[in-house]
Amino acid sequence: MKDILQYKGFIGSVHFNADDEVFFGKIEGIDDLVSLEGCSVAEIKEAFVEAVDDYITLCEENGKEAVQQAILCEALSN
Repeated sequence: MKDILQYKGFIGSVHFNADDEVFFGKIEGIDDLVSLEGCSVAEIKEAFVEAVDDYITLCEENGKEAVQQAILCEALSN
């Protein structure tokens, strides 16, 4: 079982809070904190894609390179 998402070379961690009945996670392997949540698998997947796209856009707007740390991402995907 894998509790990660992958999109455009980025990895997202995913967890489930049974008390609140919500999925939550964050983009892993970056120097910033980008979190996400959703009430279903479809919602958390959509939130991850939106979070990655928003992160890339914000980095471009601020002249920052949007790169993930490959070692951490590779370790999480195995």
